Amino acid sequence: MKKILAIETSCDETAAAVVDEKINILSNIVLSQDEIHAPYGGIVPELASRQHIISLTYVVEEALTRAGLSLADIDAFAVTQGPGLIGSLLVGLSLAKGLAFYWQKPLIPVDHLEAHLESVFIEQPDLPLPALGLLVSGGHTSLYWLPHRLSYQLLGRTRDDAAGEALDKVAKFLDLGYPGGPIIERLAEKGDGEAFPFSVPQMRDKSLDFSFSGLKTAALKYIREENISSNHPRFHDFIASFERGVIRALLSNMKRAALRYRPRSVFLCGGVSRNKHLRQAFLKWARKKGWPAAIPSPQYCTDNAAMVGALAMFKWLTKSTVSLDLELNAYPRFIPEGDKSG
Repeated sequence: MKKILAIETSCDETAAAVVDEKINILSNIVLSQDEIHAPYGGIVPELASRQHIISLTYVVEEALTRAGLSLADIDAFAVTQGPGLIGSLLVGLSLAKGLAFYWQKPLIPVDHLEAHLESVFIEQPDLPLPALGLLVSGGHTSLYWLPHRLSYQLLGRTRDDAAGEALDKVAKFLDLGYPGGPIIERLAEKGDGEAFPFSVPQMRDKSLDFSFSGLKTAALKYIREENISSNHPRFHDFIASFERGVIRALLSNMKRAALRYRPRSVFLCGGVSRNKHLRQAFLKWARKKGWPAAIPSPQYCTDNAAMVGALAMFKWLTKSTVSLDLELNAYPRFIPEGDKSG
């Protein structure tokens, strides 16, 4: 049975996983750098890449140990090629190239965003297609149309801040800590989400793109004008209202896209899709419409190598043409399909 060792270092998680040809996840190891970046209130790219250099070989060894395998048992290697932080990407890409060259095994490049989209199929391989997917993370907020597997049509993406970035920035402004999204989710439990009126941003050109800079600006205006802090009597109401505003903005575009494209199913993915209130609102809407709905388990929402290996294996089994390509290069930003060879 074929086995792939996958490596993911696109941002600040150092990850490795082993996946077999039945898309069974034999191991999935993720080492977070949150404690390293927390004092700065956000990710410091140079620190992220340095930490990957320190940690990656240990993470790979642990993934192999958990899977009960050695490098000699691996049939191919997979690695995130982009988008992401260029320094971080190059650490993972360099190790994957070295391993593939030494063992003379295929090297399969994977797009980070496509891996997030495919993470849904790890646990729900029979999700009806075509599907409408919303990818929400700290660096990306995008809507995709999937007419069939391995086909990803971008319908809309953020023009400024991503949803997770907006949550992190407001948390940083209030000195709540990093990463801000999970902190805001926890604090929102104690507040009234309708106490502060945050309007849903709308694109003048009627596109399906997102914008969160207006929500962030409105939040900062409230904070300054009402001197909101953790000691303010309406603090939890403000947090709950801002989180609700972000969720409404996300689902508003998804609802518009669903009316336009009429999917057979809908799904969420990406790190922010771990947010309990987003998941609840999304599933409530999907049930109301009668659509099958999917959200990956939390361990497959945030950056991980299992999704990289799963996509690489599906590509290998479907296209059957993988090779040892040492000319692969990293790309830091989204690149249309067909332009990712290096």
